[in-house]
Amino acid sequence: MDKEANNISYEEGTIYRYDPSFDIGLSSDQVKIRTEQGCTNAPVESPSKSVKEIILGNVCTYFNLIFLVIAILLMIVGSFRDLTFLPIIIANTLIGIVQEIRSKNILDKLSVLNAPKTTVVRDGKEQVIPVEELVLDDIVVFAAGNQISADAYVLKGEVHVNESLITGEADEITKHPGDNLLSGSFIVSGNCYAKLEKVGKDSYASKLTLEAKAVNQKEQSEMIRSLNVIVKSVGVMILPISIILFLQQHYFLGASLRHSVTSTVAAIIGMIPEGLYLLTSAALVVSVQRLAKKKVLVHDMKCIETLARVNVLCVDKTGTITENKMTVNDVVSLDGFDASTMPELEKLIGDFAKAMEKDNETMIALEEHFKEGTGKQPISITSFSSATKYSSATFQDAVYVLGAPEFVLREQFTSYESKINAYGREGYRVLVFGIYHGKVTGKALTESVTPLGLILLSNPIRKEAKDTFQYFAKQNVEVKVISGDNPVTVSQVAKQAGIENAHSYVDASTLETKEQMEEAVRTYTVFGRVTPNQKRQLVQALKKAGNTVAMTGDGVNDVLALKDADCSIAMASGSDVAAQAAQLVLLESNFSCMPSVVLEGRRVINNIERSASLFLVKNIFSFLMAVFSILFMVNYPLQPSQISLISMFTIGIPAFCLALENNTKPIQGRFMSNVLYKALPAGLTDFLIVSAIVMFSVEFEMSATDVSTASTLLMSIVGFMILYRISKPMNHWRRTILISMMVGLLFCSLFMRDLFNINQISTKCAMLLVVFAIASESLFRYITLLINQIRIFGLFLNKKIYGLYRKVTE
Repeated sequence: MDKEANNISYEEGTIYRYDPSFDIGLSSDQVKIRTEQGCTNAPVESPSKSVKEIILGNVCTYFNLIFLVIAILLMIVGSFRDLTFLPIIIANTLIGIVQEIRSKNILDKLSVLNAPKTTVVRDGKEQVIPVEELVLDDIVVFAAGNQISADAYVLKGEVHVNESLITGEADEITKHPGDNLLSGSFIVSGNCYAKLEKVGKDSYASKLTLEAKAVNQKEQSEMIRSLNVIVKSVGVMILPISIILFLQQHYFLGASLRHSVTSTVAAIIGMIPEGLYLLTSAALVVSVQRLAKKKVLVHDMKCIETLARVNVLCVDKTGTITENKMTVNDVVSLDGFDASTMPELEKLIGDFAKAMEKDNETMIALEEHFKEGTGKQPISITSFSSATKYSSATFQDAVYVLGAPEFVLREQFTSYESKINAYGREGYRVLVFGIYHGKVTGKALTESVTPLGLILLSNPIRKEAKDTFQYFAKQNVEVKVISGDNPVTVSQVAKQAGIENAHSYVDASTLETKEQMEEAVRTYTVFGRVTPNQKRQLVQALKKAGNTVAMTGDGVNDVLALKDADCSIAMASGSDVAAQAAQLVLLESNFSCMPSVVLEGRRVINNIERSASLFLVKNIFSFLMAVFSILFMVNYPLQPSQISLISMFTIGIPAFCLALENNTKPIQGRFMSNVLYKALPAGLTDFLIVSAIVMFSVEFEMSATDVSTASTLLMSIVGFMILYRISKPMNHWRRTILISMMVGLLFCSLFMRDLFNINQISTKCAMLLVVFAIASESLFRYITLLINQIRIFGLFLNKKIYGLYRKVTE
C-alpha cells in the first residue's frame, strides 16, 4: 500500500489524507470533518429493514397486485358484494406490517447490546466506539478476538490474522508494521495499532458483500424454500388458467360479462394462498420476539427452524460446558527445573505472565495467580496460537515457552504422558512451561525444550450444563465435544457435565486424512487437541454423513466451524468475531436457553406445517376445479364471496390461532411432503364432490345458485373435517377453535346470506346435498388411507434406492 499518498478519491471529491501518530490519533475536529465528508464506516446494507421497506414489502406484492386488479374488475361489473375478500387482504397486510415493525424495534434494541465495537485512539486517548462510527485515517487498536472492521495497515505491534472468512485460506498470517489488514478477517492473537485506509463501502469486505448480494440470495431454510415453491408455482399458473377460464365462460358458454368475471375471480381467489406467507412471517416474527425476551438475539431467522431439526450438537469445552473463566490450581515442578541455580519456578512463570498480552482467559488467570516475578523484561513475545498451541517470551537469558504438552515437548511427551494424563483424568487443563533451545518463529517448534513445570488449571462447569445436555439426550440429539485441550481432560469434563459416551475420545492431532476424520465423527464423542481448521473439517464431515449440525462456541478458534454449521450459536461473553459470525447469540451466555430455542423452532415448524395444509386444500381444489371447468365446458360453480366465507372459517382464522399454539413435537419428515400429504385428501374430496354436484345439476336441472350454495356448504363440511384431523389430539383450545368456527360459519350463512351469496336451495338440491355430505366423510377417509399407503410405499422405495446408491458409491 502506498503510504506516501496524501489524497484519495471519493464520490464527494478529492479527500485530504491525515497522517496521525499511533498514540495521538485524529482530533475531534478531524473526525467531525471526516463525518461530514461521508468518510465513515457505515455498513453497506442495514442489518434490519427500515419502516418504509417493511411497509413496501408487505403492500407491494405480486398477489396484492392481482387482488387490486380483480377488485377493480368486480367494481366495473357492479359485483360489490363479491369484494368481501378485500377486508381480509387489508387485515393480513396490516398485521404483517405491525408484527414486523414490532419485531424490528425489539431486535434493534437487542442489537445495540451486541453491536460490534472497537477501540480507537482520538485526541491522545483510547476510547471504545461502535465500528460504524470509525472514519478514514482513524487509529484503531486491534486485539485477539476482534474482527477487522475496515481495511487498514499496521503501524505498531504484531498480530496473527486469520483471513479465511474472506479468502478461504485457513492459515494464520503474521502481520508486522506496514502490512495490510483486510476488513472481514480477524485477530487470532497479538495486539497492534493500525491506521484505517478504506472504510464503509470502499472496504474489501463491503465490496465482497455487495458482489455476493448481487450474485446470490441468502440461503433459505427448507420451510421457506418449500413455501416459495408453492407461491411461485401458483404465481406462474394463475394467469394462463384465469385467462382461459374467462374466455371459456364468456365466449364459449355464453355467460354474461358479470358472471364470467365473478366466476374467474372466484377461481383466482381460491388458487392464491393469500394468508400463507403472512402466517409464516408472523409466526417467525413472534418466535424472534419470544426468544428476545429470553435474551437470545437472532441474526438469521432460518436458524430457528434449522435448530429444531438438528440431530448433532457440537460444543466447545471452554465457555460452553464450562464457565469462561480459568483458575490456576497448582504448579508441579519437573526434572528440568533446578532449584539450586534457578529462581523460584512461580517467579519465572510470573515474569512470563507479565510479559504476555492478556488476550485470553489463560493469560488472565496466570497473571492473577503469579503476581511476583524476578523483574526481567522481555525482548520479544509470541502470542498463543490455536494452530501451534504455544506462546513464548524471549528474555536476555533464555526463551521460555508455555503451551500444550504434546506440541511443546513433542518427542519428549511420552516421558511425561502418564503424569499429564493422570491430571487430565482429574479434570485439569495441563500446560507445560519450559526453556526453548532455539529461535521462536511463530510456527511449530522444532528444537528441544527443557521442561520446568506443569501448570494445572480448571474451569468450573456451568450449573445449567448437566440439565441442558440431559434434555438433548432425551431429544435424540447427539453431542460432540470439540476442544483444543487434552482429550483426557476434555473427556473428564464432559463426563462431569453428563454428556453421553464422554468416555469415547480421540486426539485430533492423530487424524491426518479426510477419511480418518470422517471415520472419527462416526466413532467418537470427544475430540481433543483440535485446531481451528479441524473444527471446521469435523463439522463438514458430520454434514457429509447426512446430519443437521449445530455448533456452539465463543472464541476465535470456533469461527470457521460456526460459519460452516447448519446452525451456529455464540456466547456474547466470548470474542466479538464469534458473536458476529453466529446466527444466534446468547446475550447472557446462558447455555440453558438452548432447549427454549429448540422448542421455539419446533413450535414454528409444526404449527406452520399444520396451518399450511389448510391453505393448500383450497388451492388444490381451485386449481383442479378450474381445469375441470375448462376441459368439460361447465360453469365454475362458486362465487368470490362464497370462497371468502369458506376461507375465513375453515382456513384463515383457525390457521392463525393454531400457528401461535405451543407445539413441542419432534420434527419428522420434510416440510413440503408433510403439507401435501395432509392437504391432498381434503383437496381431492372437495374437487370430487363439487364436480359431482356440477355434473348432477345438469341431469336434475338445478340452477346455478343451487349449485354454488350446495358447493359452498359441502366444502365447508370437508373444511371442518380437515380442521378436525389436523387438530388431533384435541385439547380445550383446539376444541374451542373448531366449535367457534362452526358457529361463525353457521351464523354468517343464516344471517348474512346476501353478503355471502348463500341462497335457499330446491328440494332436489337439498337431497343431493345430504347424500354428498354423508358420502364426503367416507370419501375423505378412503382417500386419506390411499394417500398414506402411497406415502409408505414411497418411503420404502426411497430407502431401497438410497441403499443401492450407498452400495454403488462405497
